[in-house]
Amino acid sequence: MKVEEKTLLIRADSGLNVGIGHLMRCLALAQAWQASGGKAVFATTENSRAGDILRSKGMEFFDVAAVSGSSEDAALTAEMAGCFGVNWIVIDGYRFDTDYQRRVKKAGRRLFCLDDYGQAEHYYADLILNQNLQAHDSLYVNREPDTGLLLGPRYVLLREEFLEWSGREREIKDAARRVLITLGGSDPNNVTRRVVQGLQRVEIEGLEGVVVVGPSNPFGVELEASLLGSGRSVRLERDVANMPELMTWADVAVSGAGSTCWELAFMGTPFITIILAENQEPIAESLSKTGGAVSAGWYHELTPETLAEQLVELIGDRRLRVNLSRRGREIVDGRGAARVSRFLEVALS
Repeated sequence: MKVEEKTLLIRADSGLNVGIGHLMRCLALAQAWQASGGKAVFATTENSRAGDILRSKGMEFFDVAAVSGSSEDAALTAEMAGCFGVNWIVIDGYRFDTDYQRRVKKAGRRLFCLDDYGQAEHYYADLILNQNLQAHDSLYVNREPDTGLLLGPRYVLLREEFLEWSGREREIKDAARRVLITLGGSDPNNVTRRVVQGLQRVEIEGLEGVVVVGPSNPFGVELEASLLGSGRSVRLERDVANMPELMTWADVAVSGAGSTCWELAFMGTPFITIILAENQEPIAESLSKTGGAVSAGWYHELTPETLAEQLVELIGDRRLRVNLSRRGREIVDGRGAARVSRFLEVALS
């Protein structure tokens, strides 16, 4: 294979059991890198959805025929890095532990690790990115002496379709009526159903809703049936490709406390977070403390009644929505991917 200058090999865990959040933020980095004249190649696990996404964005990708995070995965990724003569290997996924990093580093390439909460026992990466508000160097005490850190939402990775909305004014209406519900690609606990039940308890004239579910959500048919029989103007959309437009359409949103939070913040959409997994708790808490979002807490403690109360309060309080929108845009300015790309490029000089 031809050796390319300025090449990233991106190993994003996109297995069916982990969703596509890692893949999507790596896609944002790849887009920024290619915009600066570089090349990005993805190594993915067997996942047709991941392939469809990368193909639609014009990205080159290859399947890794191994279990994510395994020694075989590390060996194949290192081998691929040698074939392409890459400058950086980028890894993003909770299964890429200490042993995986050590094995991949044997390829002799720079290693860039995207990480959310310091889960590895030791970090062998040359550079670590944690884009969350609560990111702190204390999470990475056990790292190599020359490992660099990029910490905080200054480095949030947003895809090009969001950046097209940079600089647009956000209208905060006196009367909020449009609600967006988006709880991730799979939602195995069907939290979306509980949120829909909460929305159906909101007695506000002219209320509209859009419920977004991912392709691996097993409850889509059930959810759609419940909406059809509700008598409310709420529709379900599957596997959408126009999230920026929906976020702009919405006056308020309800979201899982994952990477979607940074997209909503950038778009200036006032939103309520729900904690769907342990690693989301710090994100929800930090956003709540800094005035970036309203937290509904853990999904298993949430009731339709309590969510309805929070929605009514947010819908009815324009000042709160103005403050949330403004603070969100202060937290995420949309230039994170370009900053990270530039940092990686400078490190090569």
